[in-house]
Amino acid sequence: MNTKRYCLVCDLKDDPILIEEYKEHHKNVWPEILKSIKESGIEKINIYNLGNRLFMVIEVNKSFFFDKKATLDANNPKVQEWEELMWKYQQALPLAKKGEKWLLLEEIFKV
Repeated sequence: MNTKRYCLVCDLKDDPILIEEYKEHHKNVWPEILKSIKESGIEKINIYNLGNRLFMVIEVNKSFFFDKKATLDANNPKVQEWEELMWKYQQALPLAKKGEKWLLLEEIFKV
């Protein structure tokens, strides 16, 4: 199956206790969230952390579209509950629009 890769970035609040809590939540992601990820067309997802910066890599199949995922998430109460919880730990990047968390990175180099 052909996949496409996207990289996204987000910041956490610069508080060591909150950062550790965030990491703990991601050791036990709710099953409903994992199901919603797969149903959206995401095949693989990795989140990396350095300080209060997060870097996410997703590999998606042909059924994935960001607009489709946003609609699915908006209509899933459990996803909305998870996102609300994550806002306790996350903060928008300065260039983010209102309500945006994860921003898509532009690929500028590839070998």
